[in-house]
Amino acid sequence: MASSAEPRPLLRSHLPLPLVHAGKVREMYDAGDDRLLMVASDRVSAFDVVMGHGVPRKGEVLTLITAWWLQKAAELDVRHHAITADPDEIEAAVPKLADSRQEWARRSILVHRTRPIPVECVVRGYLAGSAWREYRDRGTLAGEPLPPGLTQSQRLDPPIFSPATKAEEGHDENITFAQVEDRVGRERARTLRDLSLTLYGMGARVALRRDIILADTKFEFGEDEDGALVLIDEILTPDSSRYWPVEGYQEGHNPPSLDKQPVRDFLDGIENWNRRPPPPPLPSQVIQATTDRYLEIFQRLTGQKLDDYSPPSFVTSGPDHK
Repeated sequence: MASSAEPRPLLRSHLPLPLVHAGKVREMYDAGDDRLLMVASDRVSAFDVVMGHGVPRKGEVLTLITAWWLQKAAELDVRHHAITADPDEIEAAVPKLADSRQEWARRSILVHRTRPIPVECVVRGYLAGSAWREYRDRGTLAGEPLPPGLTQSQRLDPPIFSPATKAEEGHDENITFAQVEDRVGRERARTLRDLSLTLYGMGARVALRRDIILADTKFEFGEDEDGALVLIDEILTPDSSRYWPVEGYQEGHNPPSLDKQPVRDFLDGIENWNRRPPPPPLPSQVIQATTDRYLEIFQRLTGQKLDDYSPPSFVTSGPDHK
């Protein structure tokens, strides 16, 4: 559970570096030498609307759970863009950040710059969310037929690679594998699919050992200066994944999620909000419940409390990570 004295949420970082991009949750800064600083704020969005209130510690959870999973990805020999999440190493590499350390430490990863590939690599191990709605209405997923008789939240065996377009605003749009081949070429499309399924399999196995179901997730990839494929952005976080506690799972129902579910539940109960800005204010109990969910998923997955986790360096760390 969260402490009774939570820090104030960081709604947006303002660092002494050139701002490259600001998304719904993250800011990307030019850190020099072909590097970027990826900073996760405490902003929270629902129904594609960013709330006016942040969720304390959310950005810290997203950053450090990404760092933890990237160590696991390295064990699979999957290349990624991260250099270090250690605040001391980040400050040594980018001295301009020394005076703003409180604003970025433990919520930032220093990464190599890459050329992002314009495809969201979604893997679905269970029939949930937009996948369930499409199947219920049309019997398909991303326009491709699925077997008849499936039910909501049913396990998909084997998991399905279900790519989508990357949208700057609004929802991503599901596309077929053939459309991915048209966008990036047949060989690269197959590599994206195979890597995504491998990473999902690793994540699902680790989560299940912690009594958590990884229902679905999405990955992003880029190309380095040599054109090699590199895993980028966040990985297997509660914002990019659907995590269900095993004890709450029941086929045919929509299980509770270890993420910002309290925010969605609150907004669903407001009849006169049209799901457009401005959003309604979030009650303090909803914010606290959401912080608790993020802290719970971190501790259940990693076996450590957030305050006890030391951000790693990916340059110097060895292959043996538990």
